[in-house]
Amino acid sequence: MAQGSRQVQTQAQQQIQTLSPQQILVVKLLELPAVELEDRVRAELLENPALEEGREESPNEEYSDASDADTGLEDGGNTDYDSLSDYLTEDDIPDYKLQENNRSKGEQAEEIPFSDVTSFYETLKEQLGERDLTEHQCELAEYLIGSLDDDGLLRKSLDNISDELAIYAGIEATPQELEDALKIIQDFDPAGLGARNLQECLLIQIRRKIEQQNFTPNPLLYIEEAIISECYEEFTRKHWDKIQQKLGLEEDAFEQAIKEIVKLNPRPGASLGETIGKNMQQIIPDFIVDTYDDGTINLALNNRNVPELRMSRDFNEMVEEHTKNRANQSKESKEAMMFLKQKMDAAQGFIDAVKQRQNTLMTTMQAIIDLQRPFFLEGDESLLRPMILKDVAERTGLDISTISRVSNSKYVQTNYGIFSLKYFFNDGYTTEDGEEMSVREIRKILKECIDNEDKKKPLTDDELTELLKEKGYPIARRTVAKYRQQMNIPVARLRR
Repeated sequence: MAQGSRQVQTQAQQQIQTLSPQQILVVKLLELPAVELEDRVRAELLENPALEEGREESPNEEYSDASDADTGLEDGGNTDYDSLSDYLTEDDIPDYKLQENNRSKGEQAEEIPFSDVTSFYETLKEQLGERDLTEHQCELAEYLIGSLDDDGLLRKSLDNISDELAIYAGIEATPQELEDALKIIQDFDPAGLGARNLQECLLIQIRRKIEQQNFTPNPLLYIEEAIISECYEEFTRKHWDKIQQKLGLEEDAFEQAIKEIVKLNPRPGASLGETIGKNMQQIIPDFIVDTYDDGTINLALNNRNVPELRMSRDFNEMVEEHTKNRANQSKESKEAMMFLKQKMDAAQGFIDAVKQRQNTLMTTMQAIIDLQRPFFLEGDESLLRPMILKDVAERTGLDISTISRVSNSKYVQTNYGIFSLKYFFNDGYTTEDGEEMSVREIRKILKECIDNEDKKKPLTDDELTELLKEKGYPIARRTVAKYRQQMNIPVARLRR
C-alpha cells in the first residue's frame, strides 16, 4: 500500500499595504472634476436615506450640537449618536454638521455654462463598453484610459501603474495583465491611442491599415512598417540613404512610403479632443481665481451646483424610536438598528470624504498659485517658472500621487482665461551658472526666432543657439535641437 505524501503547513509573516474603504472613497472623489462630483453627490443622496441635502436651520444650533458632541448629552437631552453606544465605537461618532460653503452670504457665483456632450474620456469608455471583458479587465482598462495624456499616449510605465492600482484603488494587477488591457485600448479609434512612445504610435496606425486591407495587399504599407520598426532612429534623424541601404529599397517606393508616414497622426488623442471635446464641450472650471489691482489673489472652489450635505433629520428620528427600549428589542429591531448604523456610517464617511477632497484641492491650488504668482498677477506665459509635481508636494506636505490626481482633468478660471492645472507644470533648464529657466519660456523665444527668420535662409541650430545666447538663454545646441523637434519644427533645410 502506497504511503501518501504529507503536506507541511508553515506560517509566514507578511506586511501588506492596503487601503480602507474610506481611503478608497477619498481617492475616487479626488479624481472627479466638478461636473462629475455633482453627479456623484446626487447619486449618493438617492442611494443613502441617512444623507440629505441642505444646511442647518440656525448657526446657534450648530454650536450647541457641536458642544454636545464634545461633552456628551445628559439624559433627556436631544437624541444624537450617544443613543447608538451599543452599536458604535467612539471612532464611529461623527461630526455631522459638516457643510461646504465657500462664498459669503448673498454672494452670487458666476454662471458657468456647460454642454452635456460626449467628452474624450467618455468616448473611450463607450468603446470599452462595447468589448466583452471581465470586470477586472474593465477596471484595468478604465484606469489606463484615465492615465492617458492629452495626446492620447501613455507616459507612465506599467510597473508604476501596477503600484498605483494596488496602493490607491486596492486592485492587484500584474504588468502583463496591464499589457493585455493596454492592447485592448490600442485597438480603439482613432488608431494610435494608448501608445507609449511615438514609434509605437506610428506602428499601431500602420498595422491598423494592414489589417484593414482588402484582398489586394498594399506592399507600400509593409515598407512603412519596416522603416518605423527597423530604422526608427535613422528615420528620426532623416538619414534616408542609410534606411534605403539597410532595407534595400528603390528610390520611388521609399519616397512614397515616407510621404505616407508623415501623414500619420503623432497625437491621436489631441485630434480627438479637438473634434469632440474642445469644439463641442464647454469646460467647467473646478477653481475660480480672481486677481485684483492691489496684488490680492482670491481663490475659491466652484461648488455652485454641488449640494451641501448633512445627516437626515428623519433618519435620526427613526434612530430615536429604535433606541427607546433597547433592553427589550426584538431580533427584527436589532437588525433594523444595524441597518441604520450602516447607512449612518456610510453617510458620515461620504460627507468626510467630500470635505477632505475640497481641503486637498484648495491646498494644492493655493500652492500652485504661490509658486506661479507672477503669472496669476500678469497673465504672461513667459513668467511661468519651472515647476513639477514634487515642488507642489513638498510645499503642501501631500504625496506626489495625490498632486497628480488633483492636477488631472481639473481646470481653473483666471482673469486671463481658463487653464488646465497641467498647464502650470513645466520642466526647468539649469544653465552652467546654476540659473534655472522655464522650458516653456525657452521654447516660446525659440519659436519667435524661427518665425522671424529669413525664410530664404533659415537659421541652423548652431545659429539659433548663438541667437538665444544673445537674448540671455545660454543653452546647448543639442538642447535647441531637442526643443525644436518637440515643437514639430523641421531642420533649416526643410524650412525653406
